[in-house]
Formats: sequence, structure tokens, C-alpha cells
Amino acid sequence: MTTNILEMRSITKTFPGVKALSEVSVDVARGEIHAICGENGAGKSTLMKVLSGVYGFGSYEGDIVFEDKTMQFRDIRDSEAEGIVIIHQELALSPHLSIAENIFLNNEQRGLLGLIDWNKTNSEAAKLLARVGLRENPTTKIKEIGVGKQQLVEIAKALSKRVKLLILDEPTAALNDEDSDHLLDLILHLKGQGITSIIISHKLNEIKKIADSVTVIRDGKTIETISKADVTEERIIKDMVGRDLEHRYPDHTPHIGEEVLRVENWTAHHPQDPTRVMVDNVNLNVRAGEIVGLAGLMGAGRTEFAMSLFGRSYGSRISGKVFKNGKEIRVRDVSEAISNGLAYATEDRKEYGLNLIEDIKRNVSMAALGKLSKYGLVDDNEEFKVANEYRKSMNIKSPTVLAKTGKLSGGNQQKVVLSKWIFSDPDVLILDEPTRGIDVGAKEEIYKLLNDLVAAGKSIIMISSELPEVLRLSHRIVVMANGRITGILDNEDADQAKIMDYATRMGDEKDL
Repeated sequence: MTTNILEMRSITKTFPGVKALSEVSVDVARGEIHAICGENGAGKSTLMKVLSGVYGFGSYEGDIVFEDKTMQFRDIRDSEAEGIVIIHQELALSPHLSIAENIFLNNEQRGLLGLIDWNKTNSEAAKLLARVGLRENPTTKIKEIGVGKQQLVEIAKALSKRVKLLILDEPTAALNDEDSDHLLDLILHLKGQGITSIIISHKLNEIKKIADSVTVIRDGKTIETISKADVTEERIIKDMVGRDLEHRYPDHTPHIGEEVLRVENWTAHHPQDPTRVMVDNVNLNVRAGEIVGLAGLMGAGRTEFAMSLFGRSYGSRISGKVFKNGKEIRVRDVSEAISNGLAYATEDRKEYGLNLIEDIKRNVSMAALGKLSKYGLVDDNEEFKVANEYRKSMNIKSPTVLAKTGKLSGGNQQKVVLSKWIFSDPDVLILDEPTRGIDVGAKEEIYKLLNDLVAAGKSIIMISSELPEVLRLSHRIVVMANGRITGILDNEDADQAKIMDYATRMGDEKDL
């Protein structure tokens, strides 16, 4: 009997016009935490879908050997029956069902006559919640708990299936630091119980913390597997992108001009509970050629501010004034915001940033169809030409702009979002977590793009939870807490400690 619980041998997977995997081989030792790293589009998720039966036997070439047996999984039920459970980046939970109902969905706890035994369902769910450290009533609806707790429910669901090999695809991408640390500790705890894990993550510091070995995939091929003792961020990055990234944050000499946008006394209340103030009397400005970083902890009000400003996309009882080049403007809806030169790239690109069932071409053009229209009709040839230009200039990895956006990797989807808003030719671009869930190579491309935009005189407000990103890219840093601005720092005066100091206390609002 081998020490490996899993061997994937020469896995090749082809889609029409694209070879996603080319003879990829991965060995996973029993009881270890094995990381899979690679750029967006490298083939990581495709490989895990092959392993978990999402892409069934016959749709790929190569062999899967699990616990010394060659497997031919027809679908995900076959793999789960063997103890292989995958948790996708987009959680597969039903928001209107309870925690217990979600844990045992399609695995119901039945009693006499085949009817669901609700007492057993809730009591067994409570035991599983205790194992993952989640203190919630099993009858609580999923929609009533945050995404960090939802991740724990997914793991409890996996434990209910007697998981032997747990696959986690970007498990901390949408979590704050506290929830991320708790989840990583749980994965280590499960390792102590004999559960093997495969984790896909772009957060290299997390990989270094918990992984026993790392396999790097580039362009659908295995580059190497690195043992824990030899893992460094620099080595992983070089394997991922095929080169050293000596300057992850490109150098930039700012040329900051006159004020472009000023927001005065901006206040927004919660859309369902008008008594809750989510954005509280915010005053902020941004100048031509400037990146203003908006920092703060989760729940600080940064996204609420951005969305309420962008055509009142969030909130109720919104008040305050907006000035563009010294003149007051109206931004009562999204159309008015766009016509006044504002753009907002949401943090949730799948839900709000893209039409996933449409192609790249239509997604690129949708915010500025007027630029492509004659007599009310869109010029299809011009639309194709524009989208193709962005596909090339933004290095969107797709053979054609007619590819469905939902089929692209996260990094390439983000490039489509940015292409859409750049094509609308805004003066002020609000970017909400622009590099969340994408790899270091794609991040470097986006950083260069931001520098190019401000070099051309554009103004950027950038929301980011990654403090090194805020510090290296921003010319000024505005810190929010509890809906208010609590601190403003020039780049040369800022460091992580000062930002966190402002982010964790309520102080007098600062004026820009």
C-alpha cells in the first residue's frame, strides 16, 4: 500500500479550441495538506473538477488512483461515495433553507417510512457544527449568517459525507483576516483527525502557513511539486508566471493635477432598515492623476459608500452633494453617474459586474452602447472590433470575444469588467477589491493598468483589503470605520500600523 491517498496521472482535458490540461500529474500523500497553485486559467479548477467527477470519466484522458484503486467517476456522487468532497469558490448553499437542511441536502436523515427525522437532522447537524467550531442554531437560515460561517457549514456538510479527501477552491477569497485564520486553523485541525486536504489559493502567505507540499500548474501543465521545507513565495511566483516578479508593484511617478471629484456630507441609510446609518457624513475628494486608497475592515462602509455614490445603487435616505470639476452634479441613478464620468467596478463581479451568460463582446460594450450605436442600432462590426482590441490589450485569455464570460477564469473575468468601464471613458473610476481572487501575474497586469490610467489623467478611488496593495499603489489613503472617515494619510506617512489604528477606532471625521 502506497503512502499516497491520491495519484492523478497524465490528466489531459480538452474543450473546443482549448487544451485546458496537458498530461498533468499530482501525487497527494495521505493526511497532508496539498496546495495547488497557478495563475487564473492555469487549469487548477479544471483539474479538481476532473478529480471530483464534475467532468466524468470519458471526458478526459489519464488515470485517477484513489486509495490504490483506479477510479472511473461518472459524476460527483460517485466521488463523494468514495469520500472525495469538493467545496467550490461559489458556495453551493440554499439561502432559504436552514443550516441543518443544507448540511444534509441529498443526504437526508430519515426515520420510519422514509420520512425525514427532523430531531435527528438537527441533533446530528449540531454535532457537526461543534466539530467545525460554529456556534449557531442548526435551524438558522443560511441567509442569516455571513460568508465566513457559510464556509464552515460547507465543511460540516463535507464531514457529514465521511470525507477522506477535502478539496477547497479559494476558500478564503471572500473572507476577512479573522475568518480566514479561523478557517485555516480548522483545516489544520482536520488534518490532525486524519483528513487529507487539497487547497487552491492565490494567497501565498496562507499556502506557506498550512501546506505540506505545493504543486504548481502553468498553462495546463505541471511545473513542479515543492516540499514544505523548500516553499518560498518567490519560488512559487516564478513557477506560476515563468519569470521572476522582482517588482510586484510597478514603479510610478505621479503627476497629480486639479481636483476632479468632491463629495460633501455624504450619508446613506441601510436599504431594509432606514434607522441604520451605513455611510455617515463622508467628505472625500480625488484629483486628476491620483489613486486614493480606501482602507478599512469588513463592515467599515467602504462598499456602501461607493455603491451609494454610483447612482444610488445601495441604501435609502441618501443625502449629500457631489461636485465634478467644481460644479455640482446629480447622480440619482446609474445612467446619471455614467453620463457624469463615473464608473464603479464592483467587488462581486459574478453577481453585479458581468452578464455571465453573455459573451465577452457584449460585456465589454454594455456600459457604453451609445458609443457604438447609429440611429438606435448597435453597429455589430464596430462592437466586435472594440471588444477584440480590449481582448488583446488587456491580455484576456480567450481565443475569441464570442466566448461566454462565465467560462473565463476569475482573473480574465476581472479584465472584462475593467475593459467595460474603461471603454465608457470615465473621469473617475471606483474600483472595489480589483484584485480579489486573482493570481499574482494578473495582479501585476492590473497594477500596470492603473498606473497607465492615472498617467493619462484619470482619477481612481480604490477599495482594497490588502494593506500592501493600498500602501504601494495609493497616493493618499483614506481609512473608514463604522461608516465614517477616521483617518487620512499621505503615502509617505502611511504604514500598516497607522492604517490599522484608524481602522479599529472611531475618531473625528477628517476633511480632505
